[in-house]
Parts: sequence; structure tokens; C-alpha cells
Amino acid sequence: MRFFEDIQVGEETDLGAHRFTREEIVAFAAQWDPQGFHLEDDAAERGPFGALTASGWHTACVWMRLYVDRLLASRAAREDAGQPVPRFGASPGFRDLEWRRPVYVDDTLSFSSRVVDKRLLNSQPEWGLVISRNEGINQRGELAYAFTGQVFVERRQGATSAG
Repeated sequence: MRFFEDIQVGEETDLGAHRFTREEIVAFAAQWDPQGFHLEDDAAERGPFGALTASGWHTACVWMRLYVDRLLASRAAREDAGQPVPRFGASPGFRDLEWRRPVYVDDTLSFSSRVVDKRLLNSQPEWGLVISRNEGINQRGELAYAFTGQVFVERRQGATSAG
């Protein structure tokens, strides 16, 4: 968690890894995406992926949980060090969402976020827009999940350039 001026295009953050267990795949699907290939082995074998798979939305939720955990840890470290803590604003949305490969039972995805662009906002000079490419790579090194995200990040008080 840093001010807009301290964030550099090209920097990458490792968000951690997550193993998708059968129990959590089924529990998530039962509540949020009740399709047979997410719920039952027999239906999954006849489905498009040949075996039980995690919902794409489950994958997205895990990415978000790891991202938020990383932000909270960074915020706590800044507070402990007596440093100012920048505000993060809303996200104006995402694009280029890709579920490239199914996530099977016991697959482990390693998630990351890489800054690909940042922009000043003329209409709101206290904020900057940070654009990132976010990915989940499975244990075989294959891209399973990706999207381009955007978030408003507070600029340092009195800042006049992207830094």
C-alpha cells in the first residue's frame, strides 16, 4: 500500500498461492455457481472439462482475498512504522477477463499483480489511476486466470506530477 507516486510501472507483486480442494470447490459452487461440473463428479465427467472444476468466480474470489490480505498487511506495516497510509479508492472496473484453463481439484494457483500503466486524473487531482495485469498460474506453469484491473490510489498531498 503506497502512494500513487511511489508505484512504478512494471513492478510485480506476488500475492501468494492457493490450493483448490474438492470441499471448497463444491461449497463455493453450491452457494454461488450451482452447475453440475462444479458440484458432482458424474456430471463433471460428462461436462466440458472431464472432471470437477472450480467456478471461474471462485478463482476470482480467491485472487481478491489474497489481494486484500496483501493490502491489509502492507497497511499494518506502514502504521507500525509510523508512516502515512494512503487511501485506495474504488475500482472503476476491469477488462480482459480470461479463464484460460480449468482449475481442477487440488490445483494450486500462484497469483500475482503487475502494474502496466498509471494515469493522473485531471478531474480529481488528489487521485491517480493504477492499471494492473493480474494472473493466476497453475502448478504446471500454465496461465489459468487473468484480468486487467484498475484502482484509484491517493496521491501525496500537493503532488503535481506522476513522479
